Amino acid sequence: MKTVTGNLNKEKNVFTILTWKYTLIVTLVLLSISSSFSQNVQSGNEKEDVTTEARVTGLNYICIHVLELEKTLKLYREILGFKMSDAKVLHGPGLEGMLVMKLKAEDLEISLSLTAPEFQNTIGPVGNTNHNHFMLKVNDIGPIGDKLKAEGYALENEHYVRDKYTFFVGPNGEIIGLSAWD
Repeated sequence: MKTVTGNLNKEKNVFTILTWKYTLIVTLVLLSISSSFSQNVQSGNEKEDVTTEARVTGLNYICIHVLELEKTLKLYREILGFKMSDAKVLHGPGLEGMLVMKLKAEDLEISLSLTAPEFQNTIGPVGNTNHNHFMLKVNDIGPIGDKLKAEGYALENEHYVRDKYTFFVGPNGEIIGLSAWD
């Protein structure tokens, strides 16, 4: 009898010790995770207060170059439910006579650009707004433009810091605009 009772007590002691060890380990891990999460939240708030790194802050707009006006308007207005919010004719080099229609659906805005017929042959792969592209908002265009140039990307506007915008072609042929406009 003593042998069976002694073995049971040893097993209980081993089980109790293991339970305490695992409880201690789990507690330490949870405290570590909690502390790490707290530091990340705190350092995240500090980054919001003092923004030193140039980065994308949002989507400014999407622009689609119109080839077939009637079909385009039917798709975006009648089928997809966009509403016309603004339309204007642009003037300037590469923009002369271009009609830009802004369409909204809730908080999304897209631009449809229609080049004047006499300027159809002036459409280049990158330049102004006569192409399909999306425009990203950035908080500081200078360092981002500099990094792009250092990586070998050709910027459409070499005066991007002064003008606060530029376009470039991404690695997949996508045309990306960067804008630091307010």
